[in-house]
Amino acid sequence: MDSSDDETGLRARLIEAGVDLVTREGAQALSLREIARRAGVSHGAPRRYFPTHQELLSAIARRGFTDLGARAAESVAGSEASSPRTQLTTLGRVYLDFALSNRGMYELMFRHDLLESNRLGLRETSLPLFGALVDLVGQVRPEADVPVVAGALWANLHGIAQLWSFGSLQLTTGAEDFVPLLHAALDAHLGPDPR
Repeated sequence: MDSSDDETGLRARLIEAGVDLVTREGAQALSLREIARRAGVSHGAPRRYFPTHQELLSAIARRGFTDLGARAAESVAGSEASSPRTQLTTLGRVYLDFALSNRGMYELMFRHDLLESNRLGLRETSLPLFGALVDLVGQVRPEADVPVVAGALWANLHGIAQLWSFGSLQLTTGAEDFVPLLHAALDAHLGPDPR
C-alpha cells in the first residue's frame, strides 16, 4: 500500500468517525479532538487532510446528503409505476423519516455556515434531490412556477421536520405521526389529491 492509499484511508476513517459521532451524539459533539480520538489518530492529524474544522464537517455533511439522496432515489424508483403525486408522497416520507431518525446529521447538513462556505461543493450535493422534487412537482402542476412551488414544498417539509423534532407539532395538532401533516403540505402546494 502506498502513502496515497494510507492518506485516502485515514481521510475516510476521519469522516466515518464523524458520521458515527454525529449519529450517536449529535452535531454538537463534532469536535476535531473527539473525531481524531475515535479515528485512532492524534488530535492534530485531521488538519493534514482537512485544513479547517469546517472542511471536515462539510465532508461529514456531504455523506448525509449522499445517504438521503440514495434513499430518495431508491424509494422513488421503487414507486415509478405510481402517480407523480404518490411518488411525491413517498419522497416526502423518506425526507421526514431521514430528518427525524438522523437528527444530528440532518442538523449538520443544513448548518448555514457550512452551506454558505460551500466547502467540498456541499450545496451542490443537495441539487439532485431538489431536481427530483422539481421534476415530480412539474408532473403534478406543469402550469405552476415549478421551482418555486418545489422550493416552498421543500421548505414546508423542512419546517415539519424541525417542529416535529421539537415536539411542537404533536402538542399543537395532537397528531401521533407526521403523515397527516405531509398530506396537508402536499395539498397546500399541489392542490387537493384528486383521488
